[in-house]
Amino acid sequence: MSTTASDPLATLGALPGVPDAVDSVRKAVDRVYGHRVMRRRSNEVTAEAALRGSRGSAALAGADWNLEEVRRRTDFSGEDEARTVGAALRLTAEAGQLLSIWRQSPLRVLARLHLVAAGGAAPDDAVGRPRLAGESVDEPLIEAPLPSAGEVAGRLEGLSQLIIAGTTAPALVTAAVVHGELLALRPFASHNGLVARTAERIVLIGSGLDPKSICPAEVGHAEQGRAAYVAAFQGYTEGTPEGVAAWIAHCGRSVELGVRESTAVCEALQRGAA
Repeated sequence: MSTTASDPLATLGALPGVPDAVDSVRKAVDRVYGHRVMRRRSNEVTAEAALRGSRGSAALAGADWNLEEVRRRTDFSGEDEARTVGAALRLTAEAGQLLSIWRQSPLRVLARLHLVAAGGAAPDDAVGRPRLAGESVDEPLIEAPLPSAGEVAGRLEGLSQLIIAGTTAPALVTAAVVHGELLALRPFASHNGLVARTAERIVLIGSGLDPKSICPAEVGHAEQGRAAYVAAFQGYTEGTPEGVAAWIAHCGRSVELGVRESTAVCEALQRGAA
């Protein structure tokens, strides 16, 4: 993602198809926030959305567990899949604590997210910092060419400055670009996908689009499937207007599917079934 516009994210918001995706997401979010259950039981919906979002993010990272297994387990040590699910749960819990820091120091937040995700699963000197030249990356789902450490540093700084400066772009556009850039860069030695999806969540919450965190995009990314996720991301990495617009639309559809999930939770709570 590169452009010389003074507000490049706002420029992306005008790409063909993106305004429609933004409008569709806004309407979907407004509908679930208007559900009668949200008046008195929003905390329960938030908690359930967090659990389901964590499960979805972990599924994309290769740990596709049944929701009830995620709900039941208390020990996430041991095998790789359990550690992945544990990392996703920790990241979701941490996201809400970092909102006030994100706009002032996004790089600090990303470092914290990696520290939380790694949880002792990576070499200590590689945790919480961008990778150095020659260091490998464990991210099996994403096979795009790996940028150099120097390029990572430059693009992370550019992304950070965009966030700090602020933008008039819709929240969906900003969230999709943050997510896509972090996937493209894979700045850490591990857990980049989990970190990228958590950063997307932080943007959606902090922007005011989803302040109660009840619209888990991770659910939608998982529901659309790993193949669709990778294909949409490839369009983003190609950098064409069509490819970037398709990625933003994919992220928008993921939010809408997250809304659908939380709407079902609201309906279940209303019936006394959850």
